[in-house]
Amino acid sequence: MGRLFGTDGVRGLANADLTAELALGLSVAAAHVLGDAGAFEGHRPVAVVGRDPRASGEFLEAAVIAGLAGSGVDVLRVGVLPTPAVAYLTGLLEADFGVMLSASHNPMPDNGIKFLARGGHKLDDAIEDAIEAHLELLGTEERPRPTGAAVGRVRDHDAGFEQYLAHLLSVLPNRLDGLRVVIDGAHGSASKVSPEVFRRAGAEVVHTIGDAPDGLNINDGIGSTHLGPLRAAVVEHGADLGIAHDGDADRCLAVDAQGNEIDGDQILAVLAVAMREAGTLGRNTVVGTVMSNLGFKLAMEREGIELVQTAVGDRYVLESMKEHGYTLGGEQSGHVIFLDHATTGDGTLTGLMLAARIAETKQTATELAAVMTRLPQVLVNVKGVDKARASTDELLLAAVAEAEAELGSTGRVLLRPSGTEPLVRVMVEAADVERVHAIADRLAEVVRQRLGC
Repeated sequence: MGRLFGTDGVRGLANADLTAELALGLSVAAAHVLGDAGAFEGHRPVAVVGRDPRASGEFLEAAVIAGLAGSGVDVLRVGVLPTPAVAYLTGLLEADFGVMLSASHNPMPDNGIKFLARGGHKLDDAIEDAIEAHLELLGTEERPRPTGAAVGRVRDHDAGFEQYLAHLLSVLPNRLDGLRVVIDGAHGSASKVSPEVFRRAGAEVVHTIGDAPDGLNINDGIGSTHLGPLRAAVVEHGADLGIAHDGDADRCLAVDAQGNEIDGDQILAVLAVAMREAGTLGRNTVVGTVMSNLGFKLAMEREGIELVQTAVGDRYVLESMKEHGYTLGGEQSGHVIFLDHATTGDGTLTGLMLAARIAETKQTATELAAVMTRLPQVLVNVKGVDKARASTDELLLAAVAEAEAELGSTGRVLLRPSGTEPLVRVMVEAADVERVHAIADRLAEVVRQRLGC
């Protein structure tokens, strides 16, 4: 069996891949592993548990809480909140760890479990491996179970919403008065949080979409992976800015007044310049990934800002930031991390910071985003293939090498298996858009032929 944990926790089709039994087992294993490591020494352990609005989150939440309480862990249930809110509350409430139930931008039938360490940080790979190993042992080892007063207690922590909003407002550099905004909550975790905090920050929220989650409509044709409705709404309502989140609101993409997309690279570029001017850009460096657009790299060179690139996944961006003292990093997909204020990507905070820069400079979103020019980049998701062989198939690697030689220094090729979905991503980037499409389609076909199941 392959590794259970992907780049962002455990994900799969709810009640098929990710069952109540697995959710319960994972929570028991996590409690045991963290307890054995001494994380609960001298006190009664506490965990914060939150989720996005997916219907399957209801029974998975119950399973996780049962596993934790049955292992002697007290649970603070915060309900439907963004992933970064759960991370923040894990630190604020001095909990021993946190659990977030979400499959982020994935379709509604999927769900996921993400464990957070003390302080709201993502678990180290070694701890995840230990949880997996312990999961295999459950039921085969004799281990005393807590009884009586030693079992975990479960309490609802209803103050989490207001505590998270207060945090967001406290780190905003300036108010948003006069700014007209449309917000797309993707029928997800930010459906209530994001419009409310923008209003309290002074913005006029002229319209909201994706703000009525019913458990079934999360990410359904809206949100950061489907910007069409937001583009139309921004133009229709004469807004200055549109903000789109994904299901768990750890990412943010934006739309300018003309309905043009502002992607994660552009947002990072705008905020890197803003933080450099404010003296808060740690080591004058921004952290991106190997998927960052070449135009972003060129823009940072022109601005005199260093760019460090990591493997794809916000956990790798975060690791680099923590190790080297960087304060800003993120991904093209809209995960942006402000390490002075958050332990993970925070889509609501990102939207607020972008809006604050617009309000401060009196420039439009279009003018600010022009700090970088995006080179044509094509991303093809090839589904139904054996992604585990993407880095070892010789004929596929030869095809990639041939494409790289064809592009030379004018572009680049990236082939990588998804860490959260059963597919392989083919990315090609160059100045000539027709050439980019041709090479991407050619490589995608090789992937299908060589890795097809």
